[in-house]
Amino acid sequence: MTNRRIHTADFKRDAVQLARTNGNVSSTARDLSVSVSLIRKWMSAEQEVGHAAFPGHGQQLLTADQQEIRRLRKEVEVLRQEREILKKANGLLCQRNYVLRFRFIHDYRSQYRLDIMCRVLEVSVSGYHSWRRRPISNQQQQDALLKQRIHDVYHHRKARYGAPRIHAELKAEGLSVSKKRIARLMRIGGLRAKGKHRSVRTTNRNHSDPVCPNLLDRQFNVQQPNQIWAADLTYIPTKEGWLYLAVTLDLFSRTVVGYAMDAYMPATLPVAALHMAVQRRNPPPGLLHHSDQGSQYTSHLFQSALAQIQAKCSMSRKGECWDNAVVESFFSSLKRELFEETIFETRAVARQAIFEFIEVFYNRQRRHSSLGYLTPADFERQATAA
Repeated sequence: MTNRRIHTADFKRDAVQLARTNGNVSSTARDLSVSVSLIRKWMSAEQEVGHAAFPGHGQQLLTADQQEIRRLRKEVEVLRQEREILKKANGLLCQRNYVLRFRFIHDYRSQYRLDIMCRVLEVSVSGYHSWRRRPISNQQQQDALLKQRIHDVYHHRKARYGAPRIHAELKAEGLSVSKKRIARLMRIGGLRAKGKHRSVRTTNRNHSDPVCPNLLDRQFNVQQPNQIWAADLTYIPTKEGWLYLAVTLDLFSRTVVGYAMDAYMPATLPVAALHMAVQRRNPPPGLLHHSDQGSQYTSHLFQSALAQIQAKCSMSRKGECWDNAVVESFFSSLKRELFEETIFETRAVARQAIFEFIEVFYNRQRRHSSLGYLTPADFERQATAA
């Protein structure tokens, strides 16, 4: 006597309709206590021949061409699953720890066929079932809890954090765990921080305004707040056109102390960012202000603004973007972590997103490796307390 379930034609049609309505095959399969592959098989059959796909107890009256199409679609589905498994399990085949492969198979059991995963990861189906029957160790239980906490931090920070910053976040919560362990669990879970933004912009001076010498000389480690500020301009793409952003950073804590945005790039834009910084920080006379040799910073308007607060002017050498590396690093983080390859619909949407990134995330929440993985706000609080 067989325990195999016999599904009626109505059941199959209703199951297919439910899966299409929900938009989630895995969830539908769990709710109906059938396999994901069986739901996909019924969906494929219904797509090929419509209601004729379910004439009785699953026996389909297909022509030779339809049978060939079905065979080819099965092959395509197998190839799709193999490709996705290899992509998600990147690095597991280079390790001899088969337990990690079994854990991966267990985590993705509802998404891919068991036999395909075992074949791609070069383990046996019987070996996987044998592993499942073993009692769960304390280490596995701890890994499961830690993996969930890593997942929560990763998504709470909008995929902006890799293993080092997640390690700092968990350490601040009192969790003692190594960076290597976090990196391993992130690889297993397919979690990767947003990729590096490698483009570097240089400014070519195309004006006759006088320039200032490079007094900063790449000495980016500053001992007190409001001693050295650095500034620059960048542009953000939107479907309405460019949105220009001017920022002023305090090199002591990497805090963005001033910023301004506009649809154009007039000389008043960096002046507005400077005025915001002055209002917020009230720097003492003798502040060193560093920028590139752009016309906005060499202009009489901006130089007059520096003179009013009795600040000294420093400028990068021509074509040397690394002379202002801290601000360049900020722009790289902004573009990588905020929008990467996305183009904002409007300047207003971009402006709001940049405001939230600077005021909420970057200054108060983002952990900086140069600050010992403290946030700029926490770094300044600790310096004040000391």
